[in-house]
Amino acid sequence: MPEWFDNFLEATVIFSYTRWGYTLRKRGWNSDDIDVDLSDKVCLVTGANAGIGFEAIKQLAMRGATVHMIARNKERGSAAQAEIISFTGNDRIHLHVLDISLLSQINQFAKEFLETIDRLDVLINNAGAMMPQREVTEEGIELTFATNLLGSFLLTKQMMPLLEQSDSGRIIFVSSGGMYTQKLNVDDLQNDRQPYKPATAYAQTKRAQVVLTEILAEKLRQKNITVNSMHPGWVDTAALKRGMPRFHSVMKLGLRNLEQGADTMVWLAASQTGGRETGKFWFDRKARPTHKFKNTQNTPEEYERFWHKCLRLSGLN
Repeated sequence: MPEWFDNFLEATVIFSYTRWGYTLRKRGWNSDDIDVDLSDKVCLVTGANAGIGFEAIKQLAMRGATVHMIARNKERGSAAQAEIISFTGNDRIHLHVLDISLLSQINQFAKEFLETIDRLDVLINNAGAMMPQREVTEEGIELTFATNLLGSFLLTKQMMPLLEQSDSGRIIFVSSGGMYTQKLNVDDLQNDRQPYKPATAYAQTKRAQVVLTEILAEKLRQKNITVNSMHPGWVDTAALKRGMPRFHSVMKLGLRNLEQGADTMVWLAASQTGGRETGKFWFDRKARPTHKFKNTQNTPEEYERFWHKCLRLSGLN
């Protein structure tokens, strides 16, 4: 696809983020990029029992990967695990039940995981939530922030010993195009200084994931680990229908299916090309600008404060 036409699609948003943008861009991709054997790779995926997380695991399993799936609900997680094994014939799909918003559960999981698993090549931080009103976890952390950012931060830090041993460690954060609307408010990470707005709180955490990607990529530059974030476009998921019913109804004909939404995630996790760069924000297999508006940029000092706040809030400082 010519660069000018791709840029035109991106500028329209509606024709970029929908299935129409995906269909047009796919024509120019290398079909061999994800035609790979992952039988020697071990992946860990959060938000695993539904949506694009479920689809990504299915795609990785079809390519032979060993996948550890994290789900909050045992019944739904077990059903998803059984479906993936049945569909792919790959029985190396393992379920771990924990709430990614609870730091104590992440710490316990990490302790047991590191004691029993000897390698990890790909970590996909996919779990996400958009709460209709401000809630806090039993540990006192605002729920949207805890689920979308802080839990992923802690899990990533805890998995680092295994990722460092991989010959091609990859960390992927599943963000959202909604992050373009926000500058990260480092002084209000938990949405307690102004009226709570679900979409804004969600977009703030998605911007935070992109900021965290850039920080981690720089800190791990001398390691054999790449860190990238991506967004899937507008995907027809139960979470979208539940969280934004009016938008889902209006855009239904143009929404991407699960395979289209998970494509860039799988490409970053599996392809040789997807593991070459670090610290980037990807959409439809292409690195995209992290800002579309000047007033969304943070300073280096804000980046530093954000990092140390994440350390402190997760109990690692």
